[in-house]
Amino acid sequence: QVQVVESGGGLVQAGQSLRLSCTTSELSFADYAMGWFRQAPGKEREEVSCITWSAGSTYYTDSVKDRFTITKDNAKNILYLQMNSLKPEDTAMYYCAAAAYFGPFCEAAKIYEYKYWGQGTQVTVSS
Repeated sequence: QVQVVESGGGLVQAGQSLRLSCTTSELSFADYAMGWFRQAPGKEREEVSCITWSAGSTYYTDSVKDRFTITKDNAKNILYLQMNSLKPEDTAMYYCAAAAYFGPFCEAAKIYEYKYWGQGTQVTVSS
C-alpha cells in the first residue's frame, strides 16, 4: 500500500494564505501526473488543480484561478499547492493524488486513473 501524505492544512481567516504539501517515499512524482482534489461536507469531490508528469502544464478549476498555484519539485518528490486570498468556500478536506497519465493536459485524466491518494488535510477558512 503506497502511502501518500498531505500536510499544511489549518484554520485561517479569509484573505490569508496556506501552502499544502504532498509527498511519498514510495513513488517518484516525476513519473506521475499529480492532482489536488477537495471535498466539502455534503458536496462531491472536485478537482482543484493538476500538473502533468513533466510539470509542463497545469490546470485550475475556475473558482481558484489566479489564487492557487500548483508546483511539483521532482527532485525532492514534493507536490505543493500555494493557496492565496482564501475564501470561506475553499473550506474542505484537500487530497493529493497520483495518476500514471502521460497526456499533455492533466485535466483530461479520468478520476479512476488517479491510483494513489493521501488521507487528506483539512483547510478551514473563517469569514
